[in-house]
Amino acid sequence: MSISKTVLIVTGFVMIGGMAFTYWPGEKPLSSERYRTQAVDRGDIVQVVTANGTLNPVVLVSVGTQVSGTVQKLVADFNDHVKEDQVLAELDPALFKAEVKKSEANVVIAQAAMDLAQLRINRMTTLQSKNLVSKDELDEARHQVNEKAGQLKLAEAQLERDRINLRNSVIRSPISGVVVTRNVDIGQTVAASFQTPTLFQIAQDLRQMQINTSIAEADVGMLQPDMAVTFTVDAYPDQRFQGRIRQIRLGPTIQQNVVTYNVVVDVDNKDERLLPGMTAYVSVTVGERKNVLRVPNAALSFQPRRGNDGERGSRPAAKDRKTQVYRLDAQGKLKPVVVEVGATDNTLTEIVEGDLKPGDEVVTRERRRRDREESGGDSGSRGPRLRM
Repeated sequence: MSISKTVLIVTGFVMIGGMAFTYWPGEKPLSSERYRTQAVDRGDIVQVVTANGTLNPVVLVSVGTQVSGTVQKLVADFNDHVKEDQVLAELDPALFKAEVKKSEANVVIAQAAMDLAQLRINRMTTLQSKNLVSKDELDEARHQVNEKAGQLKLAEAQLERDRINLRNSVIRSPISGVVVTRNVDIGQTVAASFQTPTLFQIAQDLRQMQINTSIAEADVGMLQPDMAVTFTVDAYPDQRFQGRIRQIRLGPTIQQNVVTYNVVVDVDNKDERLLPGMTAYVSVTVGERKNVLRVPNAALSFQPRRGNDGERGSRPAAKDRKTQVYRLDAQGKLKPVVVEVGATDNTLTEIVEGDLKPGDEVVTRERRRRDREESGGDSGSRGPRLRM
């Protein structure tokens, strides 16, 4: 046999051996390496209801106008402190004054007609007493007097209305407070024909504020009036402010089948650092449990996939507050444990009843393939693997 044939044969054996080692299946991973676990422990659980809301003045009055016209003068501006009945703005009074003069003239005309009708009835009464006129003519004269009296009252009422419109052309503050919003400028025309326009918004006292927040129907049952509230705002992220629940309003708000209730929180704002419209992140402590058995919430929602140590298990109904968690036994197999849960802080949940004790490892989730490879637990579990 030549040397070249010998080299080819040896090379062929080496390649066959390399391929055999390359595609030789590796050992299967342990079950304990498939899952992430966390130990059961004892500690405190503080149950908190959280929500977002908006800071508003307790009393916020929108000042409008009952008459239409052009803004001729502005007396108040943003952030101005105003007193009750103080002038805020004035509309052009020319048209209103003209209407008043027209109504005054109509009153004079109606009064003259009334006087003439009264003189006529006096004469007709004298003539009828002498049988010089008929009773029908006397009755007609009396009718004229009553008609002219009604026309006079109508003209006087129109005059009073025009005088009120003239007074309403001067916009005055209904309360003492701070001008929060101004929606008009000099020269702007406001029309009050169909809807009263809002010219100003006045907050009565910015030292007393309130938060209007929406609480989900699942949490509103845990709240009561006079409960203490803490909240933060974006303007002062490192400071926590205090408040108290004043009212839980009964009218629900339903959006996309989600039911919420408006909860009003009173806030003391003596230093006036909090401003209207700020977003408040509200937290209400509704319960606190000391030294209880706790599991992570992820363990309560974990469900094994089909084929991972058995079929997917079914969970008890939520109404009896029972569920199940999975722990690993000595052989690394999943074992379901039915437990009854209590308070939760959205991270940990109290275990009221169940076959768990501190130190037990409960499964929180299944490891991804990348996690197993990094931890060395997925050697040869999927596909070919090069063996050195």
